[in-house]
Amino acid sequence: MNKKYIIAANWKMNKTIDESKIFIEKFNNLLLEIPTSKVIFCPPFLTLFYMNELLKNSPYDLGAQNLHWEESGAYTGEISATMLTSSGISHVIIGHSERRQLFGETDKNVNMKVQKALSSGLTPILCIGETLVDRKNNDTLTVLENQLNNGLENVAAGDLSKIIFAYEPIWAIGTGERAEPEQIDEAHKTVRNVIESIGVKENISILYGGSVKSSNVNELLNINEVDGFLIGGASLDAEEFVSIINQTETHIKKDN
Repeated sequence: MNKKYIIAANWKMNKTIDESKIFIEKFNNLLLEIPTSKVIFCPPFLTLFYMNELLKNSPYDLGAQNLHWEESGAYTGEISATMLTSSGISHVIIGHSERRQLFGETDKNVNMKVQKALSSGLTPILCIGETLVDRKNNDTLTVLENQLNNGLENVAAGDLSKIIFAYEPIWAIGTGERAEPEQIDEAHKTVRNVIESIGVKENISILYGGSVKSSNVNELLNINEVDGFLIGGASLDAEEFVSIINQTETHIKKDN
């Protein structure tokens, strides 16, 4: 059975409403065929509602970059799961390294957000990844196992297939560097083994993120354990992002 690739764009703190409109218009003009891959746009909070209108009647999904684990309350500046679902949002990034490193999110916070997303009908994109120090100390696999086990605590085995996992080596994000194919393969196998040990062996999607771009995507697609990509900088340019999608579609056709 052919795998279903997932290509998610994490725009981070980039693009105004007007810039989003220009991007989607250019994207639609460049992407001549509807891809078989699932494409997810994750813009900033302020543009989510507008992006929902731009993507209406399209095959593309919309995701947020974060959420709070409480339903409502005195949490200034936070966004609830209900606010997201009521705005037509279907996916949410959880545990991105920038949230962990810059804003102090812990594995406990990540776990509560994952549980809230699942109970609210949102699909979590759960991010894990090691630092350069972890990599140099040969602690990568231990770090990934701990982040997964802590992040998935009290998550029912039946809900694991509802989660999209994203391996992003922190030292490769936005640096132009990426992990070597054998490193990526090993990391993804570790993720899959942890999930399988909990009791789920099918329908698990593991994305790779970390300086993914059109010039290296073909090499990444040849790694069997890679089920798609979580893309930062390269997703901000419509031509670059469409090139990544088109190369993925070509790869799929070759495999058929």
